[in-house]
Amino acid sequence: MFRPAPDAEELLALMASVLDGTLDAHGRDDLTRMSAHEAATRHYEDELARYTSPRDWWRIATLPHGEPVGFVLPAHNGYNPIIAYLAVLPAHRGKGYIDDLLAEGTRVLAEQGVPRVRASTDLGNVPMAHAFQRAGYIDFEREINMTWS
Repeated sequence: MFRPAPDAEELLALMASVLDGTLDAHGRDDLTRMSAHEAATRHYEDELARYTSPRDWWRIATLPHGEPVGFVLPAHNGYNPIIAYLAVLPAHRGKGYIDDLLAEGTRVLAEQGVPRVRASTDLGNVPMAHAFQRAGYIDFEREINMTWS
């Protein structure tokens, strides 16, 4: 089942919890310098909160009794409609929920009549890449992020 993400506080708690065991390179790097809550807050404030697209597009996936299993944040980044964030909580990984989350985020954006939806993942996040492939997303571009201290 899906419900709206009602407030930043709940979303931040979910964002912090999905960092446990994440395959996302940015998230893993953040955890070397800060707590999961600090990393989630930074990601939210520096990126997600800045999107001007409606927050009611954002969805939390739950089991029938209401327990969250993950979330998807469809958005528009000023250039393209995107899947801004997609994650499954650690206790629910490997059960196929990623496909349902991606389908819901894609559906929300498709209802806006957009010509395409973009999404990205790290090469090391193979489960996420496979979810995009199963959903029919086309791998058309590669990006390299380089950092130094």
